[in-house]
Amino acid sequence: MADEGTKDEKAAAKADHEPPAGAEMTATWTAAGASIDYTASANWIVLRRKEKPAAEIFSVSYVAKSGGDRPVTFVFNGGPGASSAYLHMGAVGPSRVAFPADGTLPRLPPLLVSNEESWLAFTDLVFVDPVGTGFSRVIEDDSKDGTSGKDRKKQADGDDGEAREYFGYKRDLESLCEFMGRWLSGHGRWGSAVFIAGESYGGYRVGRLVRMLQETTGIGLSGAVLISPALEFASLSPTDYDVLGWIDLVPTMAIAAVHHQRSRAFAAGTPREDVLEEAERFATGDYATLLTRGASMPAAERERILGRLADLIGLPADMVARSEGRITIRMFTRELLRDERKVLGLYDATITTTDPFPDREAFAGPDATLAGIGPAYTTAINRQLRSEIGVETDREYVVLSYEVNELWRDDAPEHFFTPPVGATDDFRYGMSLNPHMKAFITHGRYDLVTPYYASDRLRNLMRLDSGMASRLTVRHFAGGHMFYAWEQSRREFTAAIAAFVADALGTA
Repeated sequence: MADEGTKDEKAAAKADHEPPAGAEMTATWTAAGASIDYTASANWIVLRRKEKPAAEIFSVSYVAKSGGDRPVTFVFNGGPGASSAYLHMGAVGPSRVAFPADGTLPRLPPLLVSNEESWLAFTDLVFVDPVGTGFSRVIEDDSKDGTSGKDRKKQADGDDGEAREYFGYKRDLESLCEFMGRWLSGHGRWGSAVFIAGESYGGYRVGRLVRMLQETTGIGLSGAVLISPALEFASLSPTDYDVLGWIDLVPTMAIAAVHHQRSRAFAAGTPREDVLEEAERFATGDYATLLTRGASMPAAERERILGRLADLIGLPADMVARSEGRITIRMFTRELLRDERKVLGLYDATITTTDPFPDREAFAGPDATLAGIGPAYTTAINRQLRSEIGVETDREYVVLSYEVNELWRDDAPEHFFTPPVGATDDFRYGMSLNPHMKAFITHGRYDLVTPYYASDRLRNLMRLDSGMASRLTVRHFAGGHMFYAWEQSRREFTAAIAAFVADALGTA
């Protein structure tokens, strides 16, 4: 019956819209003396609106030929506007970019190597590119203007609401739910254990999908993995009137200062755990008091706390005082090593680049992490899809779409005073909805964009009972936002997820 349904869907799609032809290959993945024969399939699924084709979602599936009861994990990145290339070619897929052991930028073009830490060892994999990313596209209604083949900007932007509808919180989640249900039906996998894994904004997606998938789509989950997640948005861009976002940043800044030997509070070589423990205690104690009391705090106490902050994060005391203790990530990354004309990476504060315009007031150079790795991942994913799997299309594979990111909006508006919708409530709801589902939250310690302490703090505020708490693992690794670029962290991460999956399946 599943095959007949799939044929009917393909026939219907062909009648009014035919996506590009997919591709398929067979290969063998080998690691640690074990080998798995698998099929790699790259295909588009057509999403519909009122029975008419509305968008195409592209995905790459790696399915072991052994069959049986293997679980399947749906994987996506964030942005919003990012394709799945980062997790696909950086940590989870059977092939990956060969980064140096410390996660710094490789020579270009990068080598593509067999990934011994691939999750294919314990789960089938489906890498999903949300609409507007990768090879996924909005389907334009040519009847409106008689034209086709617009450039990516116009395709993403559009002149009407229909073209933009997938670039919002709610519709994006709905499209992923639809895709996963369609994939399970098309592959006859409704009997498989299902996991979801997402990075950054993809972690936000996972946090909300643990509720939506189960409550509205009927897809039961065995586990969810949130990688460098942005669970709540309010703390990501703190202002003069906020507290929490500033608190979350202090521990990461403190260990970055130690790493670069600029800390005046800790000697070089101080164990990372000792630095973090002290920085967290200070951030939630004296520093939080300073931020909340402001001008009402006595001058001597204020000076003492600001001085301690300056010592912890390695910046000049007068600079910290002028900023009232509120140090933005861009200020920190540019100022810590200014005397060496170096700028730290926002996504991994251990990585540096030369400031090309040191005399300019505002930093006008590239980010040492996100901008630098773009060509490496673009090259790697195109080689994997076009040369290895055999996808033939003239489309550009969009690793990261800034157009989609700029167009992103809240498409489920509430009252004016309702804050931006976060993922933590839906995550708690989903954990309560399914007493067997397990979750894993993880960050890189040196990530300034989505600092690890934000998730630690939220975990401690979720009011989890002992049963729910036992199903949630929170573990962090050395490295940045994409900590799996660090060789040791990638190995430890994969081992941790293998154990997590086995525990969720009851096979540990």
